Amino acid sequence: MSRRSGILEFAVLGLLRESPMHGYELRKRLNTSLGVFRAFSYGTLYPCLKTLVANGWLVEEPGNTHDDALAAPLAGRRAKIVYRLTAEGKEHFEELLSQTGPDAYEDEHFAARFAFFGQTSRDVRMRVLEGRRSRLEERLEKMRASLARTRERLDDYTLELQRHGMESVEREVRWLNELIESERAGRDLKGSASGGSAQQDTTNGSTGGLPRTGDTPRTDTPDDTAT
Repeated sequence: MSRRSGILEFAVLGLLRESPMHGYELRKRLNTSLGVFRAFSYGTLYPCLKTLVANGWLVEEPGNTHDDALAAPLAGRRAKIVYRLTAEGKEHFEELLSQTGPDAYEDEHFAARFAFFGQTSRDVRMRVLEGRRSRLEERLEKMRASLARTRERLDDYTLELQRHGMESVEREVRWLNELIESERAGRDLKGSASGGSAQQDTTNGSTGGLPRTGDTPRTDTPDDTAT
């Protein structure tokens, strides 16, 4: 399993832990609540769901809402499929939540992990945040060393681009420092007590935001009845 598909599976399990959903609802939540997934092709969602069903972590159920029951015969289509987390799927997701290795704080996976911090224990949150901060401090040190070596050979625009990159990393380090201080003081972020996934600004580099990998959501909409 690739790192990117692993991130998507993690997010799908986390969203379905909140409630069962149609494929369309999952696509919408991945796009609007977890900005990191804007760079994913929506065509990858249904193969991911198939894999999770095959592993016994999800089950497929026919839609049973009144609107589904009326719309399907009129459109000549089957009712939308609802995906529900199984007990084994919940156990697997909780196991993933407890992991604090390097994958938990790499760029893309960190954003997904942070989105589910409301469902994560405080000690795990601390280890992930501190790991992310350490990784970014290492990156920042390398960027500064590289800039010092090459400054004289760079034109003004390339130099400004490198400065912009450093400032983005510095902003995220400051944000992480604030989060770590809050965790140590026993303060929860607003809304985390509800247990829902965090829905924060996903603008890359902004204070308090999540890193994201793309800016424009895809518009292709595969049939929700696909299995």
